[in-house]
Amino acid sequence: MPEQREDPKALRWLIGSELLNARNKAGATQAQASKAAGCSHVTVSNMESGSTAQEPARITKLMKFYKCDQSDIDRLARLAGSYAGKGAWWADFKDVVEDWFATFVGLEGLANAEFVWEPMVIPGMLQIPAYHEALLDNHLRFSPAEVPNVVSLRRARQERLRSSENPLDFTTFIEPRTLDRLVGGPQVMRQQLEALREWNKLPNVHLYVPSEEIAVHDGLDGEFTLLDFAVAQSIGYIEFQDGARYIQDQDRVRTYDLARKRMCKAVAQDHDEARRLAEEAIASRLDRLAAA
Repeated sequence: MPEQREDPKALRWLIGSELLNARNKAGATQAQASKAAGCSHVTVSNMESGSTAQEPARITKLMKFYKCDQSDIDRLARLAGSYAGKGAWWADFKDVVEDWFATFVGLEGLANAEFVWEPMVIPGMLQIPAYHEALLDNHLRFSPAEVPNVVSLRRARQERLRSSENPLDFTTFIEPRTLDRLVGGPQVMRQQLEALREWNKLPNVHLYVPSEEIAVHDGLDGEFTLLDFAVAQSIGYIEFQDGARYIQDQDRVRTYDLARKRMCKAVAQDHDEARRLAEEAIASRLDRLAAA
C-alpha cells in the first residue's frame, strides 16, 4: 500500500463500504452473512458501517461467502490489517472538523486521485487563505475565533498536492463566471488567480475551464466530488450546508464518473490542452483586473 495520510476510522469506513456492496451484489441478508462468518448480525452491521474493528479472518469468511474474487478478498483482508495502532493525521484540527466532514477528510488523505466540481467558487483545495477567509466571513457554522484553524486545516490538506512522495492527482472543472466572481475584492481575487496559475503548472493538478460558449454540461444537476483509491473502490461525495451524502453503490459512482469524463472532454481532449486553455482563461482575467 503506498505511503499516505493515516486515518483508521476512514479506512474502516472504506472497508465497510466494500463489504456492504459485496453483500448487496450477492443478494445476501445480514442474518445469512452472520451465519456464514460465525458472528451476530450486529457484528456484520458494525463491520459494514466501519464502527468496529474488522478482523481480516472474518472479512475473508464474508467475502468467500459472497463469492468475491480471491484477489479482492486478499486485498481487503490486507487493508484491514494495516491500520492497527494508528491515529488520524488531522487530529490537531478536530475542534473544527464536524463528524460528517471528518470521514471525508480521512478518505481524501487515503485517496490517490480526486475530482471536484463546485459551480460557484474556486475549489477549496486550490483556495488561498485570503479567499477562504472571505468565504468564511459571517459564516453560519464557524465563529470568527475558529476561522484561523479552519484555514490551517485547508492548507494542511493542500500539502498533498505538492507532496514529492505521494501527490494527490487533482482534477477540477471551473466555470468561467467563477473566475469573474470577486470574492474578497479585486486584490484578493488577483492573488487567487495568480495562485491558480501556479497550481496549473503542477503535473498532478488539472484545471478544466470551459469556454463561455459551453452553456450546458453534465454538471448542471449539482456539485459532486469523486475519490479514487489505489486499494479500494471509488466513492462519490456530495456536500450540503450542514451535512453530506456519500455515494457507495458502484453503479451510481460510474454514472458520476461518466459525467466527469464528459465534462472534461467537452473542454479539452487531454490534460495538456486543458492546461493551455486554463492559462488563457486566467491570464485574460488578470489582464482585466489590471486594467480596472
